[in-house]
Amino acid sequence: MLRRKILGVFIIYAFLLPGFALAQAPVKAPYSAPKEDIEKIKKEGIDNSQVMTLLSYMTDVIGGRLTNSPNMKRANEWTRDTMAKWGMQNAKLEPWGPFGRGWSLKEFSAQVVSPQGIPVIAYPKAWSPSTKGMLTGDVVHVSIKQESDFDKYRGKLKGAIVLVGNDRELKADFDGMGHRYTDSELLEMANARNPALEPRRGRFDADPAQIQRFIEQRALSMKSLNFLLQEGAAVMVDNSFKGSGGTVFVSGASVAGEPPKSIEDIFSANSLSAYDKAAESKMIPQMTMATEDFNRLARMLKQDQKIKMSVNISAQYHDEDLMGYNTVAEIPGSDPALKDEIVMMGGHLDSWHASGGATDNAAGCAVAMEAARILIASGLKPRRTIRVALWSGEEQGLNGSREYVSQHFAGMEGGNRFMGGGKVIKKDGYENLSAYYNMDNGTGQFRGIYTQSNPFVESIFKTWLVPFKEWGASTVTLQNTGGTDHLSFDAVGLPGFQFIQDEIEYDERTHHSNQDNYDRLQPQDLMRNAVIMAAFAYQTAMMDDKMPRKPAN
Repeated sequence: MLRRKILGVFIIYAFLLPGFALAQAPVKAPYSAPKEDIEKIKKEGIDNSQVMTLLSYMTDVIGGRLTNSPNMKRANEWTRDTMAKWGMQNAKLEPWGPFGRGWSLKEFSAQVVSPQGIPVIAYPKAWSPSTKGMLTGDVVHVSIKQESDFDKYRGKLKGAIVLVGNDRELKADFDGMGHRYTDSELLEMANARNPALEPRRGRFDADPAQIQRFIEQRALSMKSLNFLLQEGAAVMVDNSFKGSGGTVFVSGASVAGEPPKSIEDIFSANSLSAYDKAAESKMIPQMTMATEDFNRLARMLKQDQKIKMSVNISAQYHDEDLMGYNTVAEIPGSDPALKDEIVMMGGHLDSWHASGGATDNAAGCAVAMEAARILIASGLKPRRTIRVALWSGEEQGLNGSREYVSQHFAGMEGGNRFMGGGKVIKKDGYENLSAYYNMDNGTGQFRGIYTQSNPFVESIFKTWLVPFKEWGASTVTLQNTGGTDHLSFDAVGLPGFQFIQDEIEYDERTHHSNQDNYDRLQPQDLMRNAVIMAAFAYQTAMMDDKMPRKPAN
C-alpha cells in the first residue's frame, strides 16, 4: 500500500483532490438492496468461500510479484483465467506503459565466514545487479554524516562489503503487534470534520528550513551512493529500517546519480529508477539485513574485529517486454439502459519480492475476485456492469491504475505525476463510471469506509453497512485516506473509495517485509471483506442513479 511507501513525508495528499464547494447532501432516500439479496451474498461468501484458496495460489504457488517480473505475468494470466472460468466476460490483460525491465532472483546466499561462521538474515534489493559469482570481502561500516566523512574511507572500499547507515536500537514489544480499532477510535473517525471544509493546504506542510534539511539529506545520500560506486565497493548492505525478530523490510535498489538541489529534483520523473535499463551501470549489488545481524556486525567492528563475508547474488533482468499489465474481467450488466455504466472493484496484484505479498496486496485482489464470484454464484443480476481490476505497478507509484484511468476515463494535462497539479481532461468513458472500491490495507476486517470528503455518499454508505453492524463494520468517515489505487480515480474527480480496515500487524510485521506470507492472513476477516465488497458493488450497480460525485469548484 503506497500510503506508507512513496515519496516521503513531504507529499501531501490534499493536492490530489479536486476543489470543493460547500454543498448539502441529497435528501433522496438511499437505495438499499432487498434483504434476501444481501442474505444470499452473506451465505455464499461465508459458507462457500474460496478466498483462502485463491490466496494460497497467489502467495504460495506464484509467490512475490514484482512489477514486470515473470511471477507478475504469471499472476496476471492466472487471475485472468480463473475469472474467465467463473463465467466473467472480457477477461484480459490490458497493457500500460512502458514501465521498464523486470527482475527475478535465481540464487542468493550471505554469511560471515571470518572470524567465525555466522549465518545472517538478508535479502537482495529488487533490481539489484548480481555479484560476479560468490565473492568474499572485508566488511566495512561506512557512516557518512557530513561531506568531510568521505575522506575516512577513500581508498579503503574496493571489493568491500559495506554496511551503510547506523545500527538501530530494538526494544521489547510489551503491547503486541496485532491491533483492531477500538470503539473510541472508530467514533473519532465517524465524527471527523470534512477535510474539504478545512483551509486548503499547500503542497508541502513544512517550513522552508525543514524542506532544506530534507534536500540536503537526500543530496548527501546520493553523494554516498556515487562514492561507493566510484570506490569499487562490492556490495552495499543497509539495515532494515524497522522490524525485529528477523523481520526484514526490503524494497528496491538505490541508483547513483546527480544530487538533488530542489524538491522538484527529488520527485522529478526524469530521475533514473532501478528498473530503467540505464540504471544498471549506476548501481552496485545491494541487500537489506535483519537489524539483529546488522547491529551485531556493527558492534563487532567497533571492537576492532576484522570480518569477512561471502555473498552471492544471482539475479536476472527481463527486457523482453517493457510494458506493464493490469488484469480485468467483468460481470455484464443486465439492464439495457445501464449496462454501459461501470462499477469497479480491485486491488494491486504487484508486490515486493522477499515473501509472497500476502497482505500487500494479494489479500485485496483475492477479496475483489471473491466478491465477483459471490455475485455470480448467488445468481444475482446487477443492472450495471461490474468490473474487477487487478493493478500492477502500484508499488512504484500507482502506475497501473493511474494509466488505466488515463486510458479509459480522464487524463491530466500539465502538472507532475508526483507533485500534482494539472487540468483534468475527461474522456468519453468518464461519465460511465459509477464508483471504484479498493482494498489495500492488509488482512484486517472492514470496519467501514472512507468517503474521501464526499458528503453525498455518507447516507448511502451508512445504509449499506447496517447489515454488517454485527461484524463491527458500521463506520463512515468523511476523512480521506491515501497511498493506494483509489487515488487514481479520486484525483480526476471520480468516486474512488478505500475501506477502513483493522491494521492487525500490517505496519509492524508484514508491509513490504519477508513476513508478508499466507500465514499472516486472517481468514474470517477476508471472508467478511469479500461479502461487504460484493454487497457494495452490487448495490452500486442496482441504483437508479450513479454514485454521486464530490462537489467541485
